[in-house]
Amino acid sequence: MDILFTPDALIALLTLTFLEIILGIDNIVFLSIVSGKLRAEDQPKARRIGLLLAMAFRIILLFGITWVLSLQDTILAIDWGFFEAHITGQSLIIFGGGLFLLYKSVSEIHHKMEGEEEGTSGKASNSISAAIIQIALLNIVFSFDSILTAVGMVSMKEPAEGGFGQEGALIIMILAVIISIIIMMIFAGPVSKFVNEHPTIQILGLSFLILIGVMLIAEGSHLAHFKFGNDVEVGTIPKGYLYFSIFFSLFVEFLNLRMKKNRKPVKLHNNKIIDKKLKDKDVTD
Repeated sequence: MDILFTPDALIALLTLTFLEIILGIDNIVFLSIVSGKLRAEDQPKARRIGLLLAMAFRIILLFGITWVLSLQDTILAIDWGFFEAHITGQSLIIFGGGLFLLYKSVSEIHHKMEGEEEGTSGKASNSISAAIIQIALLNIVFSFDSILTAVGMVSMKEPAEGGFGQEGALIIMILAVIISIIIMMIFAGPVSKFVNEHPTIQILGLSFLILIGVMLIAEGSHLAHFKFGNDVEVGTIPKGYLYFSIFFSLFVEFLNLRMKKNRKPVKLHNNKIIDKKLKDKDVTD
């Protein structure tokens, strides 16, 4: 246990906690949008339950890490000549989660842009139980992705071989999950309030979820070794590119919001010329 208090272990804990928070951004966005459809008094409860479910799923999967890794074994091999695949349990979960995220994101965008007004239909989708079911389904997928990333970062080799040992690595990963979820619970309320008060942020968030859904589909296809023809195999989309685009888009939108708050809209030169011509015409008339 002394190895947990070494500089390497503390660096691994901080790095993994930061990564868990970054990977949890999509979870918070989904929580914000789903809970935003509930009554105001039910929203904090839905967010707390959603984040607690996320923590519970991750910890359960960490204790069953051997089972999680066994999902990498092929359960169905396909070879049709023009298409080849080695489908695993892990690839099915990731691929299915990506499809669900695409469906849910597009449905939410349609509802917000062209659907009925909030409160005009008494559908069960506005109930807290329906919201929690949706959150739980997506948390399963996010948890698998998060745990696989964590296992890849923290070495389970014995200390003599430069690792933290299986027990030490497990403790580091569980602590990182707990700390990251606590931080997300603290900021989930303000983030949800901000997202639900700004329609453009909501649409951006749903667009990000579409990107993440595409990333999960690509990752699931890669894990299943989808191959078309002789040489074309589906690759993965680097998460760094995806999250950079997300943060850059948010940064631009924050600038837009700040400009609208503190400054008048900027007029283009062509608009100024047209305005001047209209004024001159009015004077001559």
